[in-house]
Amino acid sequence: MAITNRGSTQHIRQESARGQPAPTDQDRPQRSPFSDPGPSQPPAQSTGDLMANPVVRRWALRIGVAVVIGVLFAFVFDIRVGFTVAVLAAIADTIRRARMNSTVEAWQNASAAERKTERQLRGLAKSGYQVLHARAVPRDDEGVSDGRIDHLVIGPSGVYAIDSEKWDKRLPVRTLSHRKLFHGPVNKKDRLDEARWEADQASRIISAQVGFEVPVQPSVAIYGPAIPWKVMRVRDVDVYSGGRAKSYLRRRSTILTDTDVERITRAAEQSLPPAYR
Repeated sequence: MAITNRGSTQHIRQESARGQPAPTDQDRPQRSPFSDPGPSQPPAQSTGDLMANPVVRRWALRIGVAVVIGVLFAFVFDIRVGFTVAVLAAIADTIRRARMNSTVEAWQNASAAERKTERQLRGLAKSGYQVLHARAVPRDDEGVSDGRIDHLVIGPSGVYAIDSEKWDKRLPVRTLSHRKLFHGPVNKKDRLDEARWEADQASRIISAQVGFEVPVQPSVAIYGPAIPWKVMRVRDVDVYSGGRAKSYLRRRSTILTDTDVERITRAAEQSLPPAYR
């Protein structure tokens, strides 16, 4: 008993010396059962969740195929050859898929011709060009137009509506007096009229939006058959080989300022909605 009293007296003296009362259970803060426990960690993704991601699934397939190829070559030759072939197989598949897929996420069903033109137009951004893909315009009364411009290009040299076409390479392409375009025996008058109609509609709509006239030059980029000229204007439509799409735009004089390009681009984005397939 004396020891207990002595300990209590000692404890009281220590607290008095500090000038603070001894803490009790009632003074200690109590955690509410409804209080926020703090930020919780996001749940870890399962293997099934990761494989549901198309990007992860694509890379998993690519790596799996590369590993199989590498093992086969390592078995036939040696490990170094197998490893080298596996890396080359993965790189080749990456390049192949990059050429097949569009950079516009919503436009993954673009045709092969449209993807080829799209790849050429990517490099024009550093030269001050803006490109809008798959833009809707009103259809014509006769039903010739599908109501869509494949590529609308706005840049220092003007505004262009480019349609990408894949034609049978076995048939020749020829023109007659800059008024008729033939692919083999087929007269492509309707195709040229469609391109001109779509460009005229884009010009009318954009001009109304910006408050001044914005001419839009129609053109057709043809893939497949050899085109025996660089650029030829047929029925007011520029016709050229698809591989010349980039040079077709760059080799022209400057008529628009950077401010004009930005203003026309904004107007086109607002007034010509996307028409992805």
